Amino acid sequence: MSSLGVLPKQRHFGETTRVDAWWMQPTLVFLGFTSFIVYSTWAAFQGTDPTHCYYWYGGDGANYLSPFYSPTLFGSVPHPGIFGVTPSWWPALLPFSPAFFIMWIPAGFRFTCYYYRGAYYKAFWLDPVNCAVGEARGTYWGERYLPLILQNVHRYFMYLAVIFIAILGRDAWDSLWFGDEGAKHFGVAVGSLVLIVNVVLLAGYTFGCHSLRHLVGGFLDAKSKASACASCYNAVSCLNRKHMLWAWMSLIWVGLTDVYIRLCAMGVLHDFRFFTL
Repeated sequence: MSSLGVLPKQRHFGETTRVDAWWMQPTLVFLGFTSFIVYSTWAAFQGTDPTHCYYWYGGDGANYLSPFYSPTLFGSVPHPGIFGVTPSWWPALLPFSPAFFIMWIPAGFRFTCYYYRGAYYKAFWLDPVNCAVGEARGTYWGERYLPLILQNVHRYFMYLAVIFIAILGRDAWDSLWFGDEGAKHFGVAVGSLVLIVNVVLLAGYTFGCHSLRHLVGGFLDAKSKASACASCYNAVSCLNRKHMLWAWMSLIWVGLTDVYIRLCAMGVLHDFRFFTL
């Protein structure tokens, strides 16, 4: 507010006194998010071909499952799911992929994430483009009305995301065992390390969630009211301080994990094994 008590005139769209490259950040975010959305959508639809199970690699006794398809509820012949292959009740006119049952959960968790909201509001909606830069819309609706009130489901996606960390942790553990059923041997290969790093980065992002911090803090406005809750709150805060870094690292790596497993399954890459006991 000015010295005369009058609000300053609102900037026109794109108007700013900033002399730095303020447009760089939203541009990179736009390109990064768009690239991931395009690739993950493409990868999900690749599972519609039951003769090419490129989301799972079982060559040379390995057991690598793409995080885009884990857990596989309904799979294909090379890698049947928990409930078998394509369900009989699935409409014949619609394409079927095991990823359709899974990817909506991590997608919903990230889309409603507090960090991602601020990032894609700027990059895609230009609301605002950046700090101290004029925006296209002159009014503020907040997140109390449709459609943005739906962002409040983030806490429920968080519960599911925590469960997924356990599932992906099991996938990483399975990647350390090679051979046929009943004759598996412990070992470490490049694919094992890829899956282990993937679950570590996803765990760092998930367990640094703002909603999780509020939950373990006991929903208290003053954490000093309960020492145990305060300790849990502080533990989550350690990850939350780098929430943006965890978000981007996990987003990039989960995509690279699918790429690695896909290329191995296609025969383009050979999975190098360091040792087997």
